[in-house]
Parts: sequence; C-alpha cells; structure tokens
Amino acid sequence: MTMNDPLANVLSHMLNSERLGKTECVAKPVSKLITNVLKLLQEKHYIGDFSIIEDGKGNMIKINLVGKINKCGVIKPKFAVKKDNYIKFEKRFLPARDFGVLVVSTPKGLMTHNEAVEKGHGGKLIAYCY
Repeated sequence: MTMNDPLANVLSHMLNSERLGKTECVAKPVSKLITNVLKLLQEKHYIGDFSIIEDGKGNMIKINLVGKINKCGVIKPKFAVKKDNYIKFEKRFLPARDFGVLVVSTPKGLMTHNEAVEKGHGGKLIAYCY
C-alpha cells in the first residue's frame, strides 16, 4: 500500500503519541520536507531533539516529545498566500492570534508565518501547530 502524504503521517503519529503521554515516537519515512518542518517545530519548542535512524528502507526518524503540542497537522489543499493575507489563515487554522505557528513554503525556504510577514514573503501553507 502506498502512502499519500508522508508529512501528514508523521504529524498525526506525533500528535497521537503526544496524546498518549509518550516521551518519544518513531515515524517513517524521512524526507527533506519532514526534517525541515521538524526543525521549525524544534525552534519554536514544540518538540525536543530528533534524530534520523538509517535502516536502508526509507529510514526512520526518532522524535523526542516535550508535551507542548495541542494539535498539529497538514493544510490541504496547499493554499497560496500573499504577504498581506496571513491573518485570514491564522483565524482559520489557529485558535487565537499569536498562539501557534503556520508553516509556509516560500521562495526563500520553509519558515513560520511570523517570519514570512517580517520578511515580506508570500508562499504556500504547508502545516500548522499549536
């Protein structure tokens, strides 16, 4: 069976493990997009350290959970956002203003919506976490 969205799989596995009270989870497969999203979540202190375990079959990623995730997931379809229209999507995907992050894919790489507003970049919405 094929996997349609590996990022959604990793985020939902993280959320389920977090809700069960686990301190770590192991998810697969690993890609650049997944590692970059996890780096952003780590910078914002939603998760702890993570490491890639090579097994020769797509690899696995071990994520240390710190208990700060209330909800996370991918945004489908990947909405295009102009640099001035982030407030509309904050209202849609986040419970309150300045609470949580939207992960945005911009021409300058992945960043949170707050960084994109500061730098004046538009892009496509990838995921959210709060």
